[in-house]
Amino acid sequence: MSGPLRGLRDLVGRAREDVAAARLRDPAARNGLEIALLYPGLHAIWSHRVAHTLWLRGLRLPARALSQLTRWLTGVEIHPGARIGRRCFIDHGMGVVIGETAEIGDDVLLYHGVTLGGRTRNGGKRHPTLGDRVLVGAGAKVLGPITIGAGTAIGANAVVTKDAPADSVLVGVPAKARKRTPGEDTRSLLMAPEYFI
Repeated sequence: MSGPLRGLRDLVGRAREDVAAARLRDPAARNGLEIALLYPGLHAIWSHRVAHTLWLRGLRLPARALSQLTRWLTGVEIHPGARIGRRCFIDHGMGVVIGETAEIGDDVLLYHGVTLGGRTRNGGKRHPTLGDRVLVGAGAKVLGPITIGAGTAIGANAVVTKDAPADSVLVGVPAKARKRTPGEDTRSLLMAPEYFI
């Protein structure tokens, strides 16, 4: 198969994978067509892939213009320099901000109002790195060049400024990490009112 056809096949395959990930993570999702047409978090991820490609090719102004247009259309701001893994799902999307040097692993779930931001104006790495299978609750702020280990759950409105080991749970302001217990269902932490500010 030639290069352009292989690229198109890969693009369609990734889009299907994204729709399947959204369907798996959102109990309100009814079918793939609805997800593909009406989920702004998914549209923001798809647009980011194009903007990131432009960014890597040195086309910085078009990349930033596309990211700003996407922000206006979806309410999700993703800097084109950010690196996002496979099957990342942004649920609801509104108010999500992902900074330039942020890195997101595979199978990550972000709820609305999440910020992956910086704490310094210095150059270099200034945004967080999220490992695979990280869940970030509504309104959580993950700030600075920190690393959040794979399988970690960050509670709603937590403010995280320090590294966290894999398979931990982070709640509070400032967030404190504890080890996740085997079989623990952390979904309630992602929207639990007792963790709101």
